[in-house]
Amino acid sequence: MSKNNLITSAAITGIVALGMVAASSSAIAGKPGMEKCMGIAKAGQNDCGTSKHACAGMSKVDGDAEEWLYVPKGTCNKIVGGTVKPEKKKAK
Repeated sequence: MSKNNLITSAAITGIVALGMVAASSSAIAGKPGMEKCMGIAKAGQNDCGTSKHACAGMSKVDGDAEEWLYVPKGTCNKIVGGTVKPEKKKAK
């Protein structure tokens, strides 16, 4: 591979990777007024990854306590089996 092809390939790869990072961070961030509700997702209907997998839509069973969905704030505690996922504290 020539030096020009290598540089072009590296630049394209970098642009694609940057786009994927931007897309994944916006997909993970919840909308204002929403909360993560664990234990209510149907198989294949979870909103994001867990310790068992890395992506949305990969839950294997209904009602897994670790899987979660975004729901309007105040809704999760009204759903049987729903538990509000605690938000991570930001480092100071």
